Amino acid sequence: MKMNHCDTDPDFDVARAASTFAALGSEQRLSVLRTLVRAGPEGLSIGELGVRTGVTGSTLTHHMKILAQAGLVTQRKAGRSIICAAVAYEELRDLSTFLLRECCADVGSIVPEDHSHD
Repeated sequence: MKMNHCDTDPDFDVARAASTFAALGSEQRLSVLRTLVRAGPEGLSIGELGVRTGVTGSTLTHHMKILAQAGLVTQRKAGRSIICAAVAYEELRDLSTFLLRECCADVGSIVPEDHSHD
């Protein structure tokens, strides 16, 4: 079984998870991140990201700043364009593991088949 970052890193704690989840605590930010994850590592221009999410202008800039501060996305210049990309695939996987690693721990020693998280 592969060890995840949150299982081996003592710094991956509730406070860190809460901070990252807070960055995702907006429907628009979650939509922006989801769109960038779908776009893959090449990312999207800020204009195309706005078209795909319906979030534009200063609102999109604000959401990208919060997501970047959380380490979930990056922005880079490419000629006259700004390219946005999701970069924290491992962090997102760690957040899922953080939530699920103790699933059903308090209900007994046998986890029902339909609650498997492999």
